Amino acid sequence: MTEQSSAGEEQVQIPFMQRVLDNPFILLFVGIVFPAVFYIIWGIMEIVNIPIAQ
Repeated sequence: MTEQSSAGEEQVQIPFMQRVLDNPFILLFVGIVFPAVFYIIWGIMEIVNIPIAQ
């Protein structure tokens, strides 16, 4: 037995960004990973810019 939608009802596909923004676990992951990656890259750039001691 399968349910069928009424004749006037269409299947609406939820946009990708709405699915991402509606998922709290993806938002948590993005909120932790992006700042961590940027701070690591920033730290590496700062270390590379330190002049070599003579």
